[in-house]
Amino acid sequence: MSSVEVLLTRLDPGVPVPAYARPGDAGADLVTTSDVVIPPGERAVVGTGVAIALPVGYAGFVHPRSGLAARVGLSVVNTPGTIDSGYRGEIRVCLVNHDLREPIELSRGDRIAQLVVQRVEHAVFREVDALPETERGAGGYGSTGGHVVLARTALTETEG
Repeated sequence: MSSVEVLLTRLDPGVPVPAYARPGDAGADLVTTSDVVIPPGERAVVGTGVAIALPVGYAGFVHPRSGLAARVGLSVVNTPGTIDSGYRGEIRVCLVNHDLREPIELSRGDRIAQLVVQRVEHAVFREVDALPETERGAGGYGSTGGHVVLARTALTETEG
């Protein structure tokens, strides 16, 4: 696995530098700088206490932690959150409590999200009159199948 140097400033010296839990992990854990209670169905913007300088040609992507999503319904609203190479402010995470019954309580230092750093390309967009044909064509959401509920939905739509 290759690596890239990312400059980092700890805005809150009491929180750890983002770290990978295991060798080979794609995401480095981000923690909250404060105690937070997120009511059922609500969201909160939470600071991580760190700011980074990504090299040009790289971006950071803030992803939810799968265990928190599965166990308590905590996720990141704009998944993934994008950090451009020119951004120098604190990484903040907009969290949402998808559980409709129980609040989520976070304590300072809790791991709340993962930061994935990736190389990115700038596309050169070229307008054309028509796009090349493919087998999939314009088939969008669910068009490739793979789940029984999609088949039932398609049947209901055609029966109409």
